[in-house]
Amino acid sequence: MFKLGLVGGGRMGRAHLRAMESSDSVSIVAVTEPSAAASAVLPDNLAVFGTVREMLQGSELDGALIAVPSGLHGDVIADLVASGVPILCEKPCGVTAAQTRQAAVLVAEAGIAFQVGYWRRFVPSLRAIHQRIQAGEFGELFLVSCWQWDQEPPPTEFRLTSGGICIDMGVHEFDQTRWLTGQEFESFDLLIPGPEYSAHVPGDPESLQIQARMTGGTIATVSLGRRYPPGDMCKAEVYGTGAAEETMFLAPTDGEAGFLTAIREQAESFARYAQGGPREGASIEDAIAALEVAERASAQLAATTQAR
Repeated sequence: MFKLGLVGGGRMGRAHLRAMESSDSVSIVAVTEPSAAASAVLPDNLAVFGTVREMLQGSELDGALIAVPSGLHGDVIADLVASGVPILCEKPCGVTAAQTRQAAVLVAEAGIAFQVGYWRRFVPSLRAIHQRIQAGEFGELFLVSCWQWDQEPPPTEFRLTSGGICIDMGVHEFDQTRWLTGQEFESFDLLIPGPEYSAHVPGDPESLQIQARMTGGTIATVSLGRRYPPGDMCKAEVYGTGAAEETMFLAPTDGEAGFLTAIREQAESFARYAQGGPREGASIEDAIAALEVAERASAQLAATTQAR
């Protein structure tokens, strides 16, 4: 078993714990969680520590999984790199590209295996589309459309510190689009609902639609929504001269099953990478690129909002 130490026992951390229950190669054996309330709902068989330092000193670990709020990613990375432990960090790996660049310097200096948790890269249907695009089966890509709609928005406190909808949600779609197409975002237009659908949190709309031109000529659309009553939903559509494909890889009818399978396979891939295998997931450079696009979109969103 590859033994992981989990940093963060909140909502996302507990999702990773559920995912690893079905893994026969990776196990979470320790958790860093300073909150007594969050610690109280963790499984009894886990060693729980108040700080990263205590977890590193009190556990034999093969790697660490960071699942704390985005604004804390940089501090936790700094705490972990000195130990030389391989790191799998939840997206977006900081809330700004500058923070992620600082983390990249630390990771490079330490010479450790580092992967970012863009779990879409481990969804079977998306991986199949990616492989077919690389093989040329889609021909020239006309349109790639990526959708992410959550059942309900996160707490206001989170929204005020997560960087807003372009960073909190959009980075998934930006990374997914770059990965699928092999192209970079060149320019984009943003559409937000009218004043009658005003944001519940200033500067962070409930919905955002982005239409972009990629460097290879493909048009990309990104659809983000905070409120989708049927349940969390993610899908992708790809249209080319040679083929077309649509996949709803996260559907309200399936609950979290597909998501848990993807993050389990992501952790298992990370374990192989940490032990000398190839990296199949996102790199820290990928995380920087997604955040750079998100920052450009956020700046355009702010300008659009102020102009109203």
